[in-house]
Amino acid sequence: MRILLLVHGFNSLSQRLFVELQRDGHELSVEFDIHDDVTREAVASFRPDVLLAPFLKRAIPASVWQRLPCLIVHPGPPGDRGPAALDWAILHSVDTWGVTVLQAEAAMDSGPVWASSEFTMRHARKSSLYRREVTEAAVETVRQALARLEAGERPATAHAGAHGWQPALRQLQRAIDWQQDDTATVLRKLHAADGFPGVEDVLLGRSFRLFDGHREQRLAGRSGSLIARRHGAICRATRDGAVWIGQLQPVEDGRCSFKRPAAVALGQLAQDLPLCEDDSAALGNDAGLSEIRYEERDRIGYLHFDFYNGAMSTAQCERLRAAYARARRRPTRIIVLMGGGDFWSNGMHLHCIEAAASAADASWENINAIDDLAQDILCTDTHLTIAALQGNAAAGGVFLALAADLVLAHSGVVLNPHYRNMGNLYGSEYWTYLLPSRIGAERAQALMAGRLPIGAAEAQSLGLVDAHAGPDMAAFRALVESRAATLAAEESFARELAEKRARRARDEYVHPLSDYRSAELERMRLNFYGFDPSYHVARYRFVHRAPAAWTPLHLARHRQLGGADLGAAAYR
Repeated sequence: MRILLLVHGFNSLSQRLFVELQRDGHELSVEFDIHDDVTREAVASFRPDVLLAPFLKRAIPASVWQRLPCLIVHPGPPGDRGPAALDWAILHSVDTWGVTVLQAEAAMDSGPVWASSEFTMRHARKSSLYRREVTEAAVETVRQALARLEAGERPATAHAGAHGWQPALRQLQRAIDWQQDDTATVLRKLHAADGFPGVEDVLLGRSFRLFDGHREQRLAGRSGSLIARRHGAICRATRDGAVWIGQLQPVEDGRCSFKRPAAVALGQLAQDLPLCEDDSAALGNDAGLSEIRYEERDRIGYLHFDFYNGAMSTAQCERLRAAYARARRRPTRIIVLMGGGDFWSNGMHLHCIEAAASAADASWENINAIDDLAQDILCTDTHLTIAALQGNAAAGGVFLALAADLVLAHSGVVLNPHYRNMGNLYGSEYWTYLLPSRIGAERAQALMAGRLPIGAAEAQSLGLVDAHAGPDMAAFRALVESRAATLAAEESFARELAEKRARRARDEYVHPLSDYRSAELERMRLNFYGFDPSYHVARYRFVHRAPAAWTPLHLARHRQLGGADLGAAAYR
């Protein structure tokens, strides 16, 4: 089928559906929901069989849905309606939730149902549930809906359901009562608002929106008081314990700025809080908020690094590098770089860069810190390394993974192995060495220029990853443990390590790693300090969540085709 994706933004769900439906053989194009006239023009130009809306914030024009099947992906079970479905589900502590694909009509979320599916709710942030359970359910449900549409079936009549219309949550309804709410309630409120819009509150006399909540296992204090800081996060006491708050969004004169690590947002005020050392990267310890965690078994070390939204600041890179150095000193044979459950890595921390006194200097420090980590992984000659991609990866995060000897991915992972969408950023992390080595120079050039997301299966076909497994996380982890155990076997380990050392020596003789790095960083220096401000403009728009003004041509394939002779007036 010919499918037009109409989206508010090309988010994780939209990208996953783009990858999956393209794999199924459908012809896809994307249009950002900028204006009703733009939507009408896109429909007239592309002439789709169906319009699919996985992420919208406005209604589809009546002149479009009255003439064309328009399918809405709603993150709730049949009968649930409203713009805050997942928020309410988390606040109400429901056991199961779902995804419904329904046909657009005049009233929001009230059209006939084409397909639906359920999933078990996990105690987690809204953003995490959206990227994992909601996305997996949406892929299955959209496939069912398209199959029924293609077969000429008709949708089921909508019914009221158990939930009905649930309006957008106001900040007053999200507010935390630090004197009365227990830790579980505080976390539910934080989780239900994570990603967007956050929970508005006052800290040390200033207004913020709070994100990224975690339960603290040991600390306690006077309810509502700030009691500690650790690696950019702050700890606040509840009436029966405490929670860590990882991210804050300053609010001034009713206007929200951009999200950043809590201690960065508080500035000097945070420095007065007691410093709580985090030794969770040490063997066998998992205390409270643990961005970096290490475990080992059967001569295999597993290094977990779960950074918010996959962004890696200079300080986080340095801490991860130190943890990796400790892992190398352990009497193991294999180091598995696990990343986090939602993201493996997305490269530089653009929010921290935006918050710095000099964005150019902060960018330079950040890219060098990631390069240092990539170099350590590349030059490891005592262990074999595996990058285990449980979650998505983008930009420098993809190439950091390629620094490992073996790259494994969960089947639902989406990769964006390119930099250009961030203002023609050139990129580093030794990609000019790693990418051609894996897929060849011609393919590497096409991949970087294409700027499209790719799935795990496509990445394996290209040679970007070595294997993938799914659909659930248990299957993927079984793959990781099996491959690690095979490599750790006496004969395999000795042979593979010898081949690795010889290969690295040959490559270094032909073209030293330092030369790749110098050439990449010379181009990056121009991005950061040169006359072209494209990177700084793109970063600003990304961090401040500026609405899209146009759909990029690499997504809007109907615009590449030059349009059709059918005028947009037909849809007015």
